[in-house]
Amino acid sequence: MSQATSRSVLCALTVLVGALASPSQAQTAQPVKVGLAMDLSGPFAVGGAEAKAGFAVAIKQLGGKLGGVPVEFVEADTAGNPEAARQVVERMLLRDKIDLFTGPVGSSVALAVGPPLFAAKVPYLSSNTGPSDYSGARCNPYFFGASYPNDAYYESAGKFASDKGFKKVAMIAPSYPGGKDAINGFKHTFKGGVGDELYTKLGQLDYAAELAQIRASKPDALYFFLPGAMGVSFIKQFVAAGLSKDVALISTAFSADEDMIPAVGEPMLGLFNTAHWSFDLDNAANQRFVTAFRQQNNGRNPSFYAGQAYDVLMAMDAAVRDVGGKVADKPALLKAIKAANYKSVRGDFRYGPNNFPIQNYYLRVIAKDANGRIANKVIGTVLERYQDRTAAQCAMKS
Repeated sequence: MSQATSRSVLCALTVLVGALASPSQAQTAQPVKVGLAMDLSGPFAVGGAEAKAGFAVAIKQLGGKLGGVPVEFVEADTAGNPEAARQVVERMLLRDKIDLFTGPVGSSVALAVGPPLFAAKVPYLSSNTGPSDYSGARCNPYFFGASYPNDAYYESAGKFASDKGFKKVAMIAPSYPGGKDAINGFKHTFKGGVGDELYTKLGQLDYAAELAQIRASKPDALYFFLPGAMGVSFIKQFVAAGLSKDVALISTAFSADEDMIPAVGEPMLGLFNTAHWSFDLDNAANQRFVTAFRQQNNGRNPSFYAGQAYDVLMAMDAAVRDVGGKVADKPALLKAIKAANYKSVRGDFRYGPNNFPIQNYYLRVIAKDANGRIANKVIGTVLERYQDRTAAQCAMKS
């Protein structure tokens, strides 16, 4: 045998032995499939676009993998329509065989897609909404309100209004599950007098009739929950009607965040709002995300929709890593998700017994920064390590 032939045989044997010793390395890992059902059109399109931008930052940082395993994202636009969203999710389950799910902005959509996901035992990590049904009586081990429970957000706004000493507060929100949660949560912690409760159509953009009613009732303050384009239109009309001279505005991040500020401008100055996250929170994970987001989005600040979307993919990354890519082991996967073994952009938090976060809620005010840019600024903590009140209605033991 020639020296060249000996070398060839030796190389072949080396490759064969390596393949036999490490069969997992010789095979291509099956990708983890993640359903991203985003609201890129319809009444929640602004939040959906922001969420997509947040997902993009995470995907780039993770190198297109989750837990070191290749990932396939199955994307679809639900248009904020519950029935359409349910059909989208059923296709993802039957045709694409997704392992994990996230994306919808609206509570009505989350409530529609939950049942088929739970029946298929596919974990749903919500990158935005946390309906009171899922945080309370209809809690489910396969649903993680990874961002917040609806009620806690609004309870923080009610707490602020009470601390501020407002005597009479009117309220306005769209007539759908998230809007009703918004008003009920606020009333739970607000100790003053409740004025008019106004429910509008979802997607409504003309508020002349509602503003006339607010003017006539003469409240000290107005609490509003009008996400996206609804909020942009409302604030502009509220200020143009001269109501801002006599009525203080109170809201949450849904109606007063970085996605809305450029569209409204100076009329938003001085608006108080509460949030569980803000782009100016001082922690390393948040600073890394905000820096990357600005680099990928022409220097603009991320909204909380983007921050939450980024956080959810980081949570999935940690869970897939902790189960060694074995996402078919559902008990282990659920345990890994609940452990939340990653650095969140919101800072430290843990899941309560209903799979919703126990976390801080902050007070922010919209002001001009040192460069003259209008943005939110955290000025205090309204609720510390707070568990939503609906958790007591959840029958899950851990």
